Amino acid sequence: MSSSPSTDDSGALLGPADIRELAAALGVRPTKQRGQNFVIDANTVRRIVRTAEVRPDDVVVEVGPGLGSLTLALLEAADRVTAVEIDDVLAAALPATIAARLPGRADRFALVHSDAMQVTELPGPAPTALVANLPYNVAVPVLLHMLERFPSIERTLVMVQAEVADRLAARPGNKVYGVPSVKANWYADVKRAGAIGRNVFWPAPNVDSGLVSLVRRSTPIDTTATREEVFAVVDAAFAQRRKTLRAALAGWAGSAAAAEAALIAAGISPQARGEALTVEEFVAIAENKAV
Repeated sequence: MSSSPSTDDSGALLGPADIRELAAALGVRPTKQRGQNFVIDANTVRRIVRTAEVRPDDVVVEVGPGLGSLTLALLEAADRVTAVEIDDVLAAALPATIAARLPGRADRFALVHSDAMQVTELPGPAPTALVANLPYNVAVPVLLHMLERFPSIERTLVMVQAEVADRLAARPGNKVYGVPSVKANWYADVKRAGAIGRNVFWPAPNVDSGLVSLVRRSTPIDTTATREEVFAVVDAAFAQRRKTLRAALAGWAGSAAAAEAALIAAGISPQARGEALTVEEFVAIAENKAV
């Protein structure tokens, strides 16, 4: 099925009135605690599905489906959709919304009522894509958790706070390049994939949003170090951004001298700073840590 439905079959998607009606019926008020901002614009969810390049054979996992705006658009385009929702009321209501608005696709939908950070398995076939409007306060941890737990996810498109999108897609040398940038790069090629205005949400957030595309690396980074070992170097390097790597990695290596030895062995200046390094250079440092 087409990822951009014609106006004839767009009746399944939720508009502003539908969202408010659903929310009122459920007694739902979006909460800041969970970073809830519901998408109320059908064109925006169509755009997200199109930008995510969702295919008819895709098994999509969505985190934080809310009232189902994006879920319905995904279900029109993909083979099947599994939604992970932590909110009790929203989780209970979503299957009925799907059944009412897309009855012919309801058997292609599965709901996991859980905190995404606790999810270690999903029902049905392995997911091939992750598409989500991620709550601002947990966007990076959730994204990294899903990429780690589900290596079958080849393509990801997430809508996040613009500032988070910039961090995720930043390159070495950029002032916002940091832990999220490097860790996301461990898994995937990351890029900004567009901007989203505030008026497509209810309630309208006081920040702009951005789309981030992540395409999993076709071949994982070749290294003798584990992901945990590499990420430990990344965390240490950015914990004290202003310090040179010789100083910032002293605790990680056991001493400043040991950090310097690992850096020199990896071909990196001990006077460099973390924001200048690629993920491959962090890997080299991890590989050269003295046991």
